[in-house]
Amino acid sequence: MPFVPALGQSDFRELRRAGAGYVDKTSFIAQLLADPAQVVLFPRPRRFGKTINLSTLAYFLEKRDEDLSPLFQDLSVWSDQAARAHFQQHPVLFLTFKDIKTVSYETTLEGLRSELEGLYAKHRYLLDEGALEPYERRQFERILYREATEEDCRCSLRYLSDLLARHHGRKVAILIDEYDAPIQSGYLNDVFNEVSRFFRSFLSSALKDNPSLFKGVLTGVLCVARDNIFSGLNNIIVSSILHERRYATSFGFTEAEVAGVLQQARPDSGPAGQTGSPPDQAPPRLDEVRAWYNGYLFGGEVIYNPWSILNCVASGALRPYWVNTASNDLLQDLIARRGFGLSSETEALLRGEPVEAHIDENIVLRDLDQQPEALWSFLLFSGYLTPRAVREELGDVIAELAIPNIEVRVAYRDLFRSWLRRGLPERRHAEGLLRALLAGDAPSLEALLERLLVTVMSYQDPAGREPEKLYHGFILGLLVQLEGDYDVRSNRESGLGRADVLVRPRTPGRPGVVLELKVPQRGETPEQALLAAARQVRDRRYAAELIAAGAAPVHALVAVFDGKRAWVRPVAEVLSGAEDGPSRG
Repeated sequence: MPFVPALGQSDFRELRRAGAGYVDKTSFIAQLLADPAQVVLFPRPRRFGKTINLSTLAYFLEKRDEDLSPLFQDLSVWSDQAARAHFQQHPVLFLTFKDIKTVSYETTLEGLRSELEGLYAKHRYLLDEGALEPYERRQFERILYREATEEDCRCSLRYLSDLLARHHGRKVAILIDEYDAPIQSGYLNDVFNEVSRFFRSFLSSALKDNPSLFKGVLTGVLCVARDNIFSGLNNIIVSSILHERRYATSFGFTEAEVAGVLQQARPDSGPAGQTGSPPDQAPPRLDEVRAWYNGYLFGGEVIYNPWSILNCVASGALRPYWVNTASNDLLQDLIARRGFGLSSETEALLRGEPVEAHIDENIVLRDLDQQPEALWSFLLFSGYLTPRAVREELGDVIAELAIPNIEVRVAYRDLFRSWLRRGLPERRHAEGLLRALLAGDAPSLEALLERLLVTVMSYQDPAGREPEKLYHGFILGLLVQLEGDYDVRSNRESGLGRADVLVRPRTPGRPGVVLELKVPQRGETPEQALLAAARQVRDRRYAAELIAAGAAPVHALVAVFDGKRAWVRPVAEVLSGAEDGPSRG
């Protein structure tokens, strides 16, 4: 049969009944049921098949009158007799937190009330069949009709699991998708402490020392540290993408699976009228797909993002599908407030070079602003970086990190373009800044840099205490704006020293730029800072590499930043008229 993707379909039963393409991941169910761990957390990046896997598990386990065996009979789990002993034998509580948006603590509770209403409505038969005592009915109805108190919400999963276990005589599976969505949102909206405190109690009530619990399975992007969320849970096992081999291929596609999907999706893969792709939308070759979407390592296995593969097959085009579905609020916030402090490493990543970093597998969201390893860990577990190699030293996890593929590189490019355009919202200004730089037009560059300073520093550092962040953002913005035609480097060896910014053309005969950036030291005037920078460019022969690369002309510029003001001058002008200083001093 040809492979026809069902884009956006995360309901296993609907997908199978529609005859849509499905990559068999049901061995995950057999592994999970054989796992002695009662509660398992699967942190994986977005769009790596977490929801469809939980949906599949729910349909497999859930006790119901309808026989769903036709959905599973040709899948791998059906051949596992131990797993089949649990087929449609357990009550299941399956809920998702993806739509719980945390603007305030109360909106978080209201979002949870909405989810619980739907969950309780599914089991309304407990009311209709008279299975509850009067006091149980009152609590059930409060939750069902969205009148639940905070305490009702806190105990709601434990309460319902007890009722179901008693009614059916079987223990209950509790499945929670995107458990960390409200916690991340709470961090962004400054209600992290209240939200994390509530969900710590909510999860502990349902998953710890619950005699009605058969299995608990949680999915999310991050493993939020135990002191934030899981402090009350000592029975939870985390399936790490760094170390866990048992579930390494359970989420996402292996390369063999990708090759199979591409083959089945070819126009000639089935009878007439049953092709996977229209003739003009044949899927790309495996080597092209590998460059765009490969690069993730889960437990030592090469894994592809299924969302991108399915979209690529459906459209026949190599495009950034995964990043276009992202809610980048937290990432953009981190980049603006923290990421530019890691400029040299970020630049290396954008050049395709790996960086080495300490990784904390338990993310402490409060540390994201202060601890570099927290930011690297966030980028790794969110799918924006991948581990090339992992080792342990004295109990610390150290990973060699890299941008996984072209698609994710596009995400970084767009993030830094967005940052640059926040400061220069009119496109002509952003383009004008680049033109001024490449033309050595110091007055225009000065005016546009000052515009950028006024806007971005107000957002990023209102007191202007950390202008280095502005410089780093400027450099990274240059790097992504000019990539393709120019190689942009900063703080690299050139001549006898290190140039702050070096813009080298990839083709001889194009202009090159040396730009030295300075902040006046205590008691130093902008004029003195400009002169010191100009002498440094001259004495250390920063232009040497550009001349050797055939750049023509070579523009040597110096820029001084003080608060929200900028001065830019050609080196030659500063040296020849050193006594005059900056005209705007």
